[in-house]
Amino acid sequence: MTAPDPDGLLAEQLLRLTRRVHRIQKRHLERRELGITPAQSRLLRTLAHYGSPPRMADLAERLEVVPRAVTTLVDGLEASGKVRRVPDPANRRVIRIELTDDGRAALRELGAARRAAAEEILAPLGDDQRAVLGELLDTLVDGRAAARPGGPSL
Repeated sequence: MTAPDPDGLLAEQLLRLTRRVHRIQKRHLERRELGITPAQSRLLRTLAHYGSPPRMADLAERLEVVPRAVTTLVDGLEASGKVRRVPDPANRRVIRIELTDDGRAALRELGAARRAAAEEILAPLGDDQRAVLGELLDTLVDGRAAARPGGPSL
């Protein structure tokens, strides 16, 4: 008989949690009837982090996808009025992508859906447990120990 693999168990738990998070977020998105896919949602959130409208190549690099995938996402979002293609003022051959007012409103709805999904997922945890989880997640995301102001240390 082989000994249990604690890292294997943790990996499986992380994968199961990730799938659960995606399912719950998708359900919250569908309830709001925004007509936005999770991939389009990610593109909108990424777009909102730019100070000025980025090129599609910039979005593809940031999202770590091929440019064709961004074109498909932008096509769908443009058709629904959430983004628009605009010429670069310095080089008219370059097309930039900017959020519309509808896109900004959709982002607010998406944020509310994400917060509702997070609250559903975190509901079983108390405040102290949430603080510890936040610190652990920071460490995993950053790849090193991260101190959170006011949070407990491990």
